[in-house]
Amino acid sequence: SCGIPCDQFKHWNSGLDPADGCNTRAEVLLAEASEAPTVSAGCKLTDGEWLSYYDEQEVSDPAKLDIDHMVPLAEAWDSGAAAWSAARREAYANDQDAAASLVAVTARSNRSKADQDPSAWMPPAPSATCRYLAEWTATKLRWGLTADQSEIDTLNVYADGPCQMSVVHYIPAP
Repeated sequence: SCGIPCDQFKHWNSGLDPADGCNTRAEVLLAEASEAPTVSAGCKLTDGEWLSYYDEQEVSDPAKLDIDHMVPLAEAWDSGAAAWSAARREAYANDQDAAASLVAVTARSNRSKADQDPSAWMPPAPSATCRYLAEWTATKLRWGLTADQSEIDTLNVYADGPCQMSVVHYIPAP
């Protein structure tokens, strides 16, 4: 659904451990499971338990989860990634070195978010708002991505209000 910008990001590569036979998507699912799934040949995951923090849904079928790029690929493209090398875009799309970059969430919540920024979409669970905004901001800062004025205005409204106690932690991407 993202089209040409997303085609410029090689995602779901061999992940952090190429020897484990799991791609980035599966590695994120393994890392975020509250109850470890069964892993069979070819890194096929079954069972397990996950909590999709966007909508507070407990999920036991990994096929019902998407791995969300905290800052969607199309948004990253428009915010500076268009000027990056293919290797840097691949690193971004598979970034497991920052827990906020990729998150396992229900397919429904990820697809409702699509490529929108916080000025146009917020997680449906009110309890997720401040975490989401802190992780969004951390990802933008980690990768040196820009923010447009409506995005900045939205972040400031929450930073000056209900999320003023939130702390943004990030390490710049290599």
